[in-house]
Amino acid sequence: MPALYILMRWPDGERTAYYSPSTVVKNYFTPGQAYPLADLTARARRAFLAASERVRQVHGMPCSRAAASLAEIEAHAAQHSAGEVTIEKFE
Repeated sequence: MPALYILMRWPDGERTAYYSPSTVVKNYFTPGQAYPLADLTARARRAFLAASERVRQVHGMPCSRAAASLAEIEAHAAQHSAGEVTIEKFE
């Protein structure tokens, strides 16, 4: 199963990378696109749950790294009161 990292730039300029066990997250984010915080976290929930489900279908159990990435994104988003997050690229 092809994995990738999503590189994001937060409203304060910080850049972070998050692991996804599946390329299905590409269906939820577009490189170069900026998303308001609430939209970003909603998309991240759907994307990383879908990625984890793909792993469960193949390996019989969900992906803990996808869950950890989602938790990190939600925690990072909670540190910002407003703004947009830009998806810089997939690696």
